[in-house]
Amino acid sequence: MKKFNTIIFDMDGTLLNTIEDIADSVNYILKKYGYSLRTYEEIRNFVGNGSERLMELALPGGRNNPDFEKHLNEYKHYYLKNNNNKTSPYEGIFELLEELTRRNYKIAIVSNKNDDNIKDLNRTYFSGYIKTAVGESKDVMRKPAPDMVYNALKELNSGIENSVYIGDSEVDIDTAKNAGIPCVSVCWGFRDKEFLSGHGAKYLIDKPHELLEFLGEEVTAEGTTI
Repeated sequence: MKKFNTIIFDMDGTLLNTIEDIADSVNYILKKYGYSLRTYEEIRNFVGNGSERLMELALPGGRNNPDFEKHLNEYKHYYLKNNNNKTSPYEGIFELLEELTRRNYKIAIVSNKNDDNIKDLNRTYFSGYIKTAVGESKDVMRKPAPDMVYNALKELNSGIENSVYIGDSEVDIDTAKNAGIPCVSVCWGFRDKEFLSGHGAKYLIDKPHELLEFLGEEVTAEGTTI
């Protein structure tokens, strides 16, 4: 009998490489209002804690900027319309989801991305595999609080004892810990292996198909299950 039957994925840096569209949207706001632009690397280090924290770090003065709420709301609206200009799934993700689906795993996404954005991107890319996608909203605490994970598990009719969390950041490690489930940290996202190890990562994978091995599935050299 399988130890795990439910997989909870983070999205940004785990399933999708979204950094260019996020950075372009942030810099659209900065340029529009005469602020200095941010590099992709700066914004890569800003993401993970939701749009409010992202804009707090990106804007001069942070939350003390007198137009913070205005800029934040404008960013949210702009990004929702421009969240798929340069975004793409990481190599091997579709193959992984195909295998997980074939093996009857329950799959969900939880993300600190705005709920409208997360559902929009999930419909665009993963609707054939993932029906449950939970994002940031006023009704649920964002990660690393475990609320999103619990909501997803409830929707999937799954329990923590059979679930594993997959993410690319320290926020994901803390989220899984707070939810009481193991975390598999991916090394192809927005944080590198050294950073993840330094923040308590116990299980690290370099390629998507390696998750199948963690789950105890027999795999071929190409990463497909036997």
